[in-house]
Amino acid sequence: MTYQMTDLAEFGWNPHFSAQLEPDDLEQAVPVRVTAVHRGAVSVAGPGVDISIPPYRSDPDDSETTATVGDWLLLDAETHRPRRMLPRQSLLKRRLAGTGRDVQLIAANVDTLFIVTSCNQDFNIPRLERYLALASEAEVTPVIILTKADLCDDPGAYLRQAYALPSVHMVESVNALDGKEVERLLPWCSLGQTVALVGSSGVGKSTLINSLTGRADIATQGIRDDDGKGRHTTTGRALHRMPSGGWVVDTPGIRELQLTDVQSGLDDVFSDIVDLARSCRFSTCRHDTEPDCAVTAAIEAGALEESRLERWRKLIAEEAFNSASLAQRRSRDKAFGKMVKRATKDKKDYLEP
Repeated sequence: MTYQMTDLAEFGWNPHFSAQLEPDDLEQAVPVRVTAVHRGAVSVAGPGVDISIPPYRSDPDDSETTATVGDWLLLDAETHRPRRMLPRQSLLKRRLAGTGRDVQLIAANVDTLFIVTSCNQDFNIPRLERYLALASEAEVTPVIILTKADLCDDPGAYLRQAYALPSVHMVESVNALDGKEVERLLPWCSLGQTVALVGSSGVGKSTLINSLTGRADIATQGIRDDDGKGRHTTTGRALHRMPSGGWVVDTPGIRELQLTDVQSGLDDVFSDIVDLARSCRFSTCRHDTEPDCAVTAAIEAGALEESRLERWRKLIAEEAFNSASLAQRRSRDKAFGKMVKRATKDKKDYLEP
């Protein structure tokens, strides 16, 4: 069914998903993409399909298998009940703020991450490093978007700081209200491509999405003049279609981005430190008082800022703690689930004559 593949491509379908189909899937199932997640329902859409279904999780014992915005589901062609969720090409997630260790899924099957920050007090290098690690771990292309440059005396200063980060290759400075400037972002928004926007509240994400989609129905609010902090506008995640043929995921402003399961992402973002550490005399070097430490030597020579080393240490410790806690919790949850199933089966066997 070639026409179906062509139609699906408009929703972000690509060979990664085609390779997962069984011979009779397109005869018995309907591929749809999750476009929004609500409290008690999931909105899905595909060629000729635009409906809501109950929330879906492929593995009851694993919260990360819950269908989120951007996921692909195969629905039964007759009942529209989910048959299965296709393995993801990418997943953006974070540990929920607070004392718990639950994971919040941000979006799935994203191609590009627009990291939006403004040319004011919101601009924050440590926060950018967190977002970059998130993108790198998911193997998603990061693009830093600087907004409100028209309200800044020296936007070039912010541009230079962003480009100074070793893992940054693309930075765009735009006035989100200027359609001509926003057109510079279209190469990442072509047919079937999916872009997610992340950033603090009030940096202009909703305004940018309105410009990218040609709509004006996504509520926007500005930042407070006294501290540069924003007000929450978006309260949920949703996929929006762009005239360019791509899709954009709007996300609520993230006050706290706790990292988990992003070790390789941190290695990419802090590749300068990782590369230096390979030249240390000791493989277990803590880059403190050990002799022949290449990292401390770089700091003394002015080639590496000590503050960057401290940020790396903090993120490595945070990631290790969160990932270990999550792994332990998953292990306990799975063990408990198996115990309940065994007890239920034993009880059934006992009661049956």
